[in-house]
Amino acid sequence: MPVAQRELEVCQTLADRITQARTETDALFSVVRSDHLYARPIAERHRIIFYIGHLEAFDWNLLSERALSLKPFHPDFDRLFAFGIDPVDGGLPSDQPNDWPRLPEVREYVERTRREIDAALERATSGDGEFSQAQLLNVALEHRLMHAETLAYMFHQLPLDRKTRTGSDPQIPTPPVRPRMIKIPAGPATLGIRRSGAGFGWDNEYEEHVVDVPAFEIDQYPVTNEQFLAFVNDSGYGQRSYWADADWSWSSENGVSHPGFWRRQGGQWYLRTMFDEIPLPGSWPVYVSHAEASAFARWSGKALPTEAQWHRAAYAAADGSEGAYPWGKATPDSHHGNFDFQRWDPTPVNAHPEGDSPLGVSDLLGNAWEWTASTFGPFGGFEPFPFYLGYSANFFDQRHFVMKGGSPRTAACMLRRSFRNWFQAHYPHVYAGFRCVTT
Repeated sequence: MPVAQRELEVCQTLADRITQARTETDALFSVVRSDHLYARPIAERHRIIFYIGHLEAFDWNLLSERALSLKPFHPDFDRLFAFGIDPVDGGLPSDQPNDWPRLPEVREYVERTRREIDAALERATSGDGEFSQAQLLNVALEHRLMHAETLAYMFHQLPLDRKTRTGSDPQIPTPPVRPRMIKIPAGPATLGIRRSGAGFGWDNEYEEHVVDVPAFEIDQYPVTNEQFLAFVNDSGYGQRSYWADADWSWSSENGVSHPGFWRRQGGQWYLRTMFDEIPLPGSWPVYVSHAEASAFARWSGKALPTEAQWHRAAYAAADGSEGAYPWGKATPDSHHGNFDFQRWDPTPVNAHPEGDSPLGVSDLLGNAWEWTASTFGPFGGFEPFPFYLGYSANFFDQRHFVMKGGSPRTAACMLRRSFRNWFQAHYPHVYAGFRCVTT
């Protein structure tokens, strides 16, 4: 097949996937009652109305001139809805609801943007521009899917009466979780992705390199709510020796500090899920900030794994080989873990044994992102995307930490071995847990 024809087919497949991703984000916005679309559930983030416009503005700003030769039809909205990341300088937005356009205007912009982009993609004949059309479409697709996850974090913070329930997660009975450590022999861990011939990756995923990792032991499962409750009951939040940052403040009720997703009522602990408050499920992974995870690790006499240790535990086999996924080469599906929008909430950490790594480590992809001890930084050979210069580089500040794995709301395409996520140490809203290591 000619190269141009093959690229056109790849781009059409990506365009179809973007359409599917739009369905996912449209459904997500429908969770929020329409009279609360101008709310700001998380202080550091924009109001919800911003993100309705942002997803399309991002696609337009990325694709219109670089790939599709489209002329602006609403440049004011293109600028207004352009940037959707948390403030890098630590400041908080101070805008008011009336500062934003009305919902019908935003939705009209969304609809026209989609129509023009889709029509231009149907007319496209080749990728003759400065950038590969397939690369730009991959960026648009994964950007939208990332927001499908981060918006879930945001909507999780809304009071329950401001949301409309969409389905329910079936209960998954499992035997009790018996925590234990798995021995990981010394050996190589391959991080990153090759710049040519290896498929799509974000700028921070390049370049592929090998790290020699000394032997260590790692928790078979992520730390559960039950395990973290022992830390809470032992006044772990009150022992300053466990906290690297003495200025960190945490959630507290009735004088008892706890993870942000927990609630305490009448002497009993509850978990705030997307649509309910339920008795704390002891076998689910605990969702905490990096600061809380680090404090638990110190309390337990252990440490968080480095990015390379996590990779070796997840992908290494006894014969020295490394798999594409912990379970091997098979395409990720529901047997391997809790990801790709299957559920709103976690499952027990031992619910998916078919997803175990060759060395016996469990629940590595899905259910909860996992904090590492590694600060987010460039690999050797890093080059920022020229069309998205700040995507990674703005966060190479020694204050953001790498997360690996994935959550219930992580798209399957971002479960690739090289993918890296990151957040600041004190950000408490992410579906992120952790496991510990000893050396």
